[in-house]
Amino acid sequence: MTWFEGPLAAFGTATTGADAEEDRIVVASLVVQDLAGTRPRVTRWLVDPGVPVPAAVVGGLGLTHDCLHRTGRWPAPVVAEVAGALGGQCTAGRPLVVMDAPFGLTVLDRELRRHRATSLSRLLTGMPFHVLDPRVLDGHLDRYRKGPRALTDLSEHYKAERADPADGTRGGPTTLAALTAMEVVRAIGRRFAGRLERLGAAELHGLQTGWHAELVRGQQSWFSRAGEEAAGAGWPLRPERPAEAA
Repeated sequence: MTWFEGPLAAFGTATTGADAEEDRIVVASLVVQDLAGTRPRVTRWLVDPGVPVPAAVVGGLGLTHDCLHRTGRWPAPVVAEVAGALGGQCTAGRPLVVMDAPFGLTVLDRELRRHRATSLSRLLTGMPFHVLDPRVLDGHLDRYRKGPRALTDLSEHYKAERADPADGTRGGPTTLAALTAMEVVRAIGRRFAGRLERLGAAELHGLQTGWHAELVRGQQSWFSRAGEEAAGAGWPLRPERPAEAA
């Protein structure tokens, strides 16, 4: 069985903003699917991050600030549970799908450092931690395609379909995004089966490290001409910023 038809897990977050170093997790979702097309299992965490949460974020999650404060949990135990759940998937040998992994995994790592005085890398040491990032896979395998490449764009392009739309709706937007990312990865695997089907999760993880670096170099070249700043390096987790830059 190929990796893209077999067991996968997918992780997604909703955060207070787009800065992985400073912004906080509000919702985290973990979706586990034993085989393509089977019903996924969903775990969802709601966090009251202890900092102001923009109204657009709260509304986009279908919540109110009052609901978030009443039902959201304090971040410290939640981020420990999330990291433990990811570690469980690694131990079980399931590759972890994360759309834009350098953001999603970095924001979790920084929350662990902030609230638990530890890091994601430390907690997952010795585990088979293999990430599949649809942004990197698509960017490398179909690099010359024009047009936007957000998750919704990738879902439309690859005609990805969730196993059960109700699962995503019931779990909220973050769960829906994780499910979509998983199906996009499976669809990419099928589309480029000739190039991917013989690769194992560990080998593919290593290849994506190089592919991401190539994509960043391409962005740097493009944005330097436009006078803008490209995305930072580091996949699937950005290195910790030096203390003087914090």
